Amino acid sequence: MTLRPAAAILFALLPAVAGAQDAPLPMLSPAATFAETDGAALFANVCQACHMTAGQGAAGAGHYPALVRNANLEAGAYPVYVVLHGLKGMPPIGKMMSDDQVAAVVNYLRTHFGNAYTDPVTAQDVADARN
Repeated sequence: MTLRPAAAILFALLPAVAGAQDAPLPMLSPAATFAETDGAALFANVCQACHMTAGQGAAGAGHYPALVRNANLEAGAYPVYVVLHGLKGMPPIGKMMSDDQVAAVVNYLRTHFGNAYTDPVTAQDVADARN
């Protein structure tokens, strides 16, 4: 395989960058869909870039709401809707996920970051919300 100069430099630097951060390199998903299947992996590779590692949210170039102890997550239909259809600056990332993936990431959000909403969202709930 022949690499273009910029790609060769990037690949040469990846081990140094990864070692400096002591974090695994992110998983790359295919272009049209996400490859991750469990909620934690989906959050880590899709959501945390905006909502931050601990779900604390961020402000700067935009406003990324905190997911920590977020009462909006109490009714499972609300985060399902947001993931599927987007809201304000959030794109409709659910279009790149299966119903099982959307349910997994929503259930993860609803049971982590100080949230204790344990009634699970199902893939069928997601399928119904897509329509």
